[in-house]
Amino acid sequence: MKSSLHGFFSTFSPPKYLNKQPYLKNGSFQTRSFGNANHEKRITQNRDYFPPLFSVAPMMEWTDNHFRTLSRLISKHSWLYTEMVVAETIVHQKDNLDRFLKFQPEQHPIVLQIGGSNLDNLAKATELANSYNYDEINLNCGCPSGKVAGHGCFGARLMLDPEFVGDAMSAIAASCYIPVSVKCRIGVDDHDSYEELCKFVETIITKSPARHFIIHARKALLNGISPADNRRIPPLKYEYYFGLLRDFPDVKFTLNGGLTSVNQVNQAIKLGAHGVMLGRAAYNNPWSTLGFVDKLVYDAPSSNITRREVLEKYQIYADSVIGKNGNNKPSLRQLVKPLLNLFHSEPGNGLWKRKADSVLRDCKSMESFLEETLDAIPDFVLDSDLSANTQILDGDFANFDHLLPPKYIAETKDELNLPAYVMN
Repeated sequence: MKSSLHGFFSTFSPPKYLNKQPYLKNGSFQTRSFGNANHEKRITQNRDYFPPLFSVAPMMEWTDNHFRTLSRLISKHSWLYTEMVVAETIVHQKDNLDRFLKFQPEQHPIVLQIGGSNLDNLAKATELANSYNYDEINLNCGCPSGKVAGHGCFGARLMLDPEFVGDAMSAIAASCYIPVSVKCRIGVDDHDSYEELCKFVETIITKSPARHFIIHARKALLNGISPADNRRIPPLKYEYYFGLLRDFPDVKFTLNGGLTSVNQVNQAIKLGAHGVMLGRAAYNNPWSTLGFVDKLVYDAPSSNITRREVLEKYQIYADSVIGKNGNNKPSLRQLVKPLLNLFHSEPGNGLWKRKADSVLRDCKSMESFLEETLDAIPDFVLDSDLSANTQILDGDFANFDHLLPPKYIAETKDELNLPAYVMN
């Protein structure tokens, strides 16, 4: 039996943002003035991208340059995010920025996620990142890690101070020429009402040009539980996300949390989601997740690339960067790490991983590593392209059993008159 939410959103016309036209048309993307600050900007990068209907979540120690390189070989159109880079790291390492910010041009479209709670450093970090030509700057307001939200006093803890986040997004936007966005939870600890979430969004869009929020549909618990438990214990409240779509029609919201397959991504988009972000599902099974994004989410031609061809291209990349940062960094082991899930659930996967662990002790290059390990994988696995595999992870997007939260009424009781990004 279909839920009330399904009935509501099945008749809801998707916003223009869902049009699969280039996100940046001929690099043109401008903003108008916001609040008291004038952020007249124009982007001149000559890039045409599909909108971020699908993105890969920023994950510390996972979504590094190497994994993003592999991801782009599999999917041409997924939006990729960096690991979170702390603003102070960028500021204090300004003579060594390539180590933290450089990426292969093929990784576009790519978003830099930064973290911090110092306005000056957030602005300086953004300025320093400009020369690397990211496509968006995102502020982390969702990480519940004790190192970040506790001792670091940023991440999810920033949701408790929406005024500061509004100022931060204004400072970041004033320091760059690209769109800016916020990644957050739906609440923190006991501050988890829908009204508080709406006030958070309202404050930020009133004080800054931020018009894109990535919403992890769980609250964050800052009472000392692990990040893993923070992805499991707080319940998912997708109704909050869909309430935001209703109450802030001029803002774009990407849904994050609990989704594990391209099938669920498409179901969420059909229900009205502006975009969907997957994290661990994309990392733990990149071939059967990222491999279907271009065709099934963007309705774009599939590359029909095989895993053998992916590995050949990745090997060229890996051997060109191994040890480039000195002190054997990046190491061969670091470069192999993103590959370890490429054969998820395939014949030979277990044997290949055991051989990989043994061979890594002596191998000096990616070429020799692959030569010594790939005989564990059958040729039909290596040489079959994505068109030969129609298996997609099953599962419904969500079993909604709640109505949308009550409509949010701004305290001013006046309709927000918000300037918006203009796409040419």
